[in-house]
Amino acid sequence: MDSKAEKDFDSSSVSSAPKKGRIEFYDPSKESVWTRLGLTAESFKRAPGTTGGQVVAGSGNVADIEQILAEGPMLQQKMKPRHLTMIAVGGSIGTGLFVGSGSALNSGGPAGVLIAWILIGMMLINVTQALGEMSILYPVSGGFYTLAIRFLDPSFAFAMGWNYVLQWVVVLPLEITVAGTTVQYWGTDVLPLAAWITIFWIVIVIISVFGTLGFAEEEFWSSCLKLLVVVMFIFIGIVCICGGGPKGHAYDHYIGGAKWQSPGAFANGFKGVCSVFVTAAFAFAGTELVGLAASETPNPRETMPAAVKGTFWRITIIYISSLTIIGLLIGYDEPRLLGGGGAAASPFVIALKDAGIRGLDHFVNVTICISVLSIGLSCVYAGSRTLTALAETGYAPKIFAYVDKSSRPLWSVIFVLAWGPLAYINVKAVGDTVFLWLVALSGLSTLFTWMSICLCHIRFRKAWQVQGHSVDELPFKALGGVWGSWFGVVLITLVLIAQFYVAIWPIGGMPDNPGDVAKNFFSAYLAAPVMILCYIIGYVWKRTLPQRSHEIDLDSGRKSWLTAEEMNEWRAERRRAPWHVRIYRILFTN
Repeated sequence: MDSKAEKDFDSSSVSSAPKKGRIEFYDPSKESVWTRLGLTAESFKRAPGTTGGQVVAGSGNVADIEQILAEGPMLQQKMKPRHLTMIAVGGSIGTGLFVGSGSALNSGGPAGVLIAWILIGMMLINVTQALGEMSILYPVSGGFYTLAIRFLDPSFAFAMGWNYVLQWVVVLPLEITVAGTTVQYWGTDVLPLAAWITIFWIVIVIISVFGTLGFAEEEFWSSCLKLLVVVMFIFIGIVCICGGGPKGHAYDHYIGGAKWQSPGAFANGFKGVCSVFVTAAFAFAGTELVGLAASETPNPRETMPAAVKGTFWRITIIYISSLTIIGLLIGYDEPRLLGGGGAAASPFVIALKDAGIRGLDHFVNVTICISVLSIGLSCVYAGSRTLTALAETGYAPKIFAYVDKSSRPLWSVIFVLAWGPLAYINVKAVGDTVFLWLVALSGLSTLFTWMSICLCHIRFRKAWQVQGHSVDELPFKALGGVWGSWFGVVLITLVLIAQFYVAIWPIGGMPDNPGDVAKNFFSAYLAAPVMILCYIIGYVWKRTLPQRSHEIDLDSGRKSWLTAEEMNEWRAERRRAPWHVRIYRILFTN
């Protein structure tokens, strides 16, 4: 096979100086380091064009390489492989695991929690595999939203995209509030909640000034901390289950599976398991961010496979292992699990406190606090990038398509950050009611997004086949293929049905008051009619319909043009590597 230099191409070999008949690319390296970091007035000016910074594989097979590079996103490719890997492995670990798992344990019991998390995890592995296959081939701005426009239907993509933005702008003030209440674990007399909300919002604003690099570095180091804490907890938990805890405390004797016997494995039977599904989905929310981040990495073909496969290890090692330990250490009837949404209700904090290991509960609480801030920054990143893509495709005001010289989608970032002060509503008692309905508006957005990714993959594979392409041309093939995506669609549909069932017949029975029945249902399912309404608005506005398989554009934004013969030769070369290298590649890379 030809050398990599002959197969891969980037804009470094294309002059940024304007010449007749040539495309002008923006070269950020000519700016000062302070401008690139976003710390000068110059950095806020509009970027004059795309950098063409994405590597094109198989450039010898295309007629106009400059045009292919010019189709790249306006956002610069600042993310490094370590950033993308840690975003995939630890990025979405937050309150869903550290705190939300406590209420899930109370509702579903230890067996119910494991069933829900394993099924959602299996579905999500297929979702990320499908997303990886498409994002490596098409690392476009807006990721899965832009792919939904191309492979599904622009009206559906409009509805899904705006629901996704709404999800993150609502989660941002919620996470800021949770950060404030988490700090109050050490006492409520240090500072009032409103002061903590102000501090955390300012921190998020400051990090957002540094754009992609600020988000990526923060995610890398916070993910390292979260992984350290969870792995540490798993080892401590195993010791405590075996009776190795400090003398005179809850785990100074062997307990094994006693909590599964009394109070039991299931808290509320089948209904309890159904109620845990949505909590599990919330805990995994943000996993799809790797699809958005693909457009901000120079060579997704090299970096995305490791990020996609990292999802499998996060699900199996981090989530399943830690939740198994939690279910063995704490019974579902533990009253502290109902202590609200703060750190006091975290099963991780409760278990370490019961173990009598001094200081570790405080260390976990610090980690929860940092995790909440991390999710807050993910809100800004995901919401702003999707809003920018909506503007670029004509489904949001054009001002949101503005990208400055530091690669910040400036007005989109400001729009998302402007929702942060809504956290002050939670200072008053009425805040709970307000946020209940704000969350309800987009509460199922994550499930809709995951379903759209699976449907996109199914349609992509169909169009790829109809238009005469071979799957051997793909630089990365989803592990489950089309069947994995169908499995994801079926499972997400079942989760939506389970949520519908629990919304009408909640745990504890249906309330006698019809008003309470309606409130319970719409607080859990309001996002569905909102999604339908957005679809109708999108259709009436643009009057677009899905394209047939032979009409779908498979070339725009494509960054891998290697033929099936070239890819098969590359794979044959990889198979000749030593067995330990092949195993490593199967498990962790491409």
